[in-house]
Amino acid sequence: MDAILTESDTLSYSTRPPVLVAGSSDAAIGRATRAVEAFGLRVGDRLAIGSARDRIERQAAATAVWIELDEDCGGPMDDLLAQVSRDVADGRYAAVVSASNQLVDPVMARLAESTVELIVDADDAERAVALAIAVGNSGMPRRLSDVASDQSAARLRQLSEEVSRIATTLARLSTGPGAIARAVEPAPAADGPPVSADTVRSVIRARRLRARYFSEEMFADPAWDMLLDLLQAEIAHLRVPVSSLCIAAAVPATTALRWLKTMVQEGLFLRRADPHDGRRVFVELAPHASQSLRRYFSEVGQVAVI
Repeated sequence: MDAILTESDTLSYSTRPPVLVAGSSDAAIGRATRAVEAFGLRVGDRLAIGSARDRIERQAAATAVWIELDEDCGGPMDDLLAQVSRDVADGRYAAVVSASNQLVDPVMARLAESTVELIVDADDAERAVALAIAVGNSGMPRRLSDVASDQSAARLRQLSEEVSRIATTLARLSTGPGAIARAVEPAPAADGPPVSADTVRSVIRARRLRARYFSEEMFADPAWDMLLDLLQAEIAHLRVPVSSLCIAAAVPATTALRWLKTMVQEGLFLRRADPHDGRRVFVELAPHASQSLRRYFSEVGQVAVI
């Protein structure tokens, strides 16, 4: 049956380029297939991880590639993710990678392209939103069934606006009180006022204690939680892998990864490859973000920071 479009009636279900599905197991392929078909797109092929890379290379045109991972497939998985990341950067197709929580680090180590949508232990709604965002970013017209207009997608748009506001605020703080916000040249974190690790740990602990008395959802603030965690790690000279930062964000992993992506795009966070493990990426504060946080703690003094 033909799919109905909101912006064009010239493309139908049968004429739109297909989606290629690759999975680490039969069950994974089945989950991905259901997600793609529920969105109203046609599945062109169902592939095992080991054979997916060659098959995708031969595909003349595709709307998207969906990779579903419920186990670590080692080298073939790494190679496939790296290839898909490059293809998305080149505009060949959109891509969604759906993974289990234990695969966050090896997957993120290969996804250099920020427009690849990564979801973790996702439900049906998160899967639909991810595909809508990926297809939307690739310039495909929206569909009548496109969930990008639902509340989840609206929150994602608000995420970008909120991170932009945080970046502006940090830039203003790094220049001192009363200064006009402007681009800040990166400076070593040590140039900022000293902050003790105990101070930052106390703030993080106080934030977590709220969950004893109120629902955590009432206070979800992943950007601030990640900023605090990275500052604490910087002071203690520790490195933070992506998976640990997602835990610190105190929100579902998919939400944390979207915040992480946006914070990197805004220049607040930096990704660093682990020199000893090619399947892991560390995250750290950009120098100007570190300096801004240190100035913030210096200005608030003994006032409780929550």
